[in-house]
Amino acid sequence: MAQVLEFKLPDLGEGLTEAEVVRWLVEVGDVVAVDQPVVEVETAKAMVEVPCPYGGVVTARFGEEGSELPVGAPLLTVAVGAVGALGEAGAPEEPAERALQTAAEQAAQEFSGNVLVGYGTGAAPARRRRVRPARLSAPAASAPPAPGQAAPSAAAPVADPVTSLGGHAADGPVPVISPLVRKLARENDVDLRSLVGSGPDGLITRADVDSAVKAGAVGQQARDTAMPIATPASDAAPIGAREETQAAGFTRHPLTGLRGLVADKMSRSRREIPEATCWVDADATELLAARKAMNAAAATDGEGAQKASLLALLARISVAALTRFPALNSSVDMEAREVRQYADIHLGFAAQTPRGLVVPVVRHSQSRSTESINTELIRLTESARAGTLTPGELTGGTFTLNNYGVFGVDGSTPIINHPEAAMLGVGRIVPKPWVHQGELAVRHVVQLSLTFDHRVCDGGTAGGFLRYVADCVEQPAVLLRSV
Repeated sequence: MAQVLEFKLPDLGEGLTEAEVVRWLVEVGDVVAVDQPVVEVETAKAMVEVPCPYGGVVTARFGEEGSELPVGAPLLTVAVGAVGALGEAGAPEEPAERALQTAAEQAAQEFSGNVLVGYGTGAAPARRRRVRPARLSAPAASAPPAPGQAAPSAAAPVADPVTSLGGHAADGPVPVISPLVRKLARENDVDLRSLVGSGPDGLITRADVDSAVKAGAVGQQARDTAMPIATPASDAAPIGAREETQAAGFTRHPLTGLRGLVADKMSRSRREIPEATCWVDADATELLAARKAMNAAAATDGEGAQKASLLALLARISVAALTRFPALNSSVDMEAREVRQYADIHLGFAAQTPRGLVVPVVRHSQSRSTESINTELIRLTESARAGTLTPGELTGGTFTLNNYGVFGVDGSTPIINHPEAAMLGVGRIVPKPWVHQGELAVRHVVQLSLTFDHRVCDGGTAGGFLRYVADCVEQPAVLLRSV
């Protein structure tokens, strides 16, 4: 007997409660292997291919492309075992059903328990195969009429239920082997015995049922047009959302997907974290000169050498500052009433993408060189713009660097990326009058701001951290002296 197993949308990462179906990778009737990707979904953080932990024949899919499904909602069902048992109770097993059964048994394997590509077994997924129905064993007959043709009138003689193509006797078998066709007929109140199959030897296919459904809809529309029914004003349909919002003077934009996740995190951060912000102006002229010299040296190394970005230098400075002031590399657990200070520095950086704001994470930043940090920043940024970041690349950060200067603003009071304890903000670097070595000069000045959780440290620690960052920006040799 067949065992139909239901595969539900798994938990795809920290804080994610829903996902949008972007593209189905399998069709109903396909044979899938264990851990084969079956659907591509888009969460509020990334695009993810979801593999099925069962092997067998896909019998149903849930959710159209573009629809959102909550975590735990059914994705699809897979028949593992005797597929022939999926038909109507008491229906005889035909050769085609036996062929389906054999295909399913070959594909059926034990449940893998894996939910994400890259988190499960290393075996390559099998190629998708579609189950092709075998020819029924009924004798051949004359050419069949058009699909969906109605049964002959009661005055016409009743033909043999097996060989006839003009309908089926009430007590005879119906030439249908696909459970999907039977289900589609039941959902649309189509009598399979009234249909003439267009498949081999009169096999009723999905196209036959679809044609019958469309024919019924056209007939109903014609009847409705011929006999219009007046609708009382009180029972009229409500106006559309667009008309309603225009009348109210505003438009509604649902907080779903990435925008909804950002809203939830920002609200929770402001609600739970007693944050404070300090800032300082710094002369970044020497930092820009150091970056120019580094990139000139990289150019002489030949092709393939990557230029160091300003963000990479600021990331390296931030890591050095966190090493000196580890209290800011923490999180707070109020239920346990403790501050958790982390040994590893997983540096997140705010990245604006077409899908919205995301925070990829450079893991183990304390053990990376400036070149390694720069390479990882480039890789993560490209993945963020392409929407291919994995949940593991978007979670687990312990400190965030936010370069909002790329938007042309000087300063900000950034909201901490919960549950972290601090965020360093960097404004734009612009030429300004500056007192340098006792004389007024035009220098490249940047405003740095630090928003921190006042539960993990006091102003002295936060001020010391920010001052060290500013000293490294003004004199990059300070960084070399301290590492």
